Amino acid sequence: MARRTKEDALATRTALLDAAERVFLQQGVSRTSLADIAHAAGVTRGALYWHFKDKAALFNAMLDRVTLPLSAELEELLTREGDVLAPWCEHVRHALHQIAHDAQTRRVLQIVMQKAEHAQDLAPALERHVALQRMSTDCLRQLLERAAAARRVRLPAPALQLAHGLGAMMHGLIYNWLLDGGFDLEDTGQVAIEAFLRGIGLAVAPGAGV
Repeated sequence: MARRTKEDALATRTALLDAAERVFLQQGVSRTSLADIAHAAGVTRGALYWHFKDKAALFNAMLDRVTLPLSAELEELLTREGDVLAPWCEHVRHALHQIAHDAQTRRVLQIVMQKAEHAQDLAPALERHVALQRMSTDCLRQLLERAAAARRVRLPAPALQLAHGLGAMMHGLIYNWLLDGGFDLEDTGQVAIEAFLRGIGLAVAPGAGV
């Protein structure tokens, strides 16, 4: 009985997250109520509040469902010693492939980038998003600094500035691709990132990743 109850709870949680993706994408986050999501999932509001205390918690769980595996890959990468720029490029290639070919990842990114208005009830989720963005930039900084040190290359600008630039370029590519899909995200990402790294003296060997 306990196992059945646990399975039922997991099924309800999954149904709520699936419904949140659909309704957020259709209506926008600020125009969607928790009642809308509960109705779309076919559950009561009480069942929704048992799993998620508010819209921000639901939004964060929806985002985590597609980003946590990629975050875990990056965290593992940073535990390695020395120059890990080539494995990072492979990590990015995998992420771009997932965005281009996985419908769920694409939906969630569309919601985060295009449908998440700065509403008061979403403030905790947006604050967390900013914190994660800063963490991602710092990871890039570490990767660039470590690669430069291992290769004895002097970077043309502070690593943090370069990390901001590289991160913004990647974000812009994904955002523009989500708007109309008018170019090959994986191939364009490969060209852009390789060119950026080559331009700062950290070229990655062909076939090493992106």
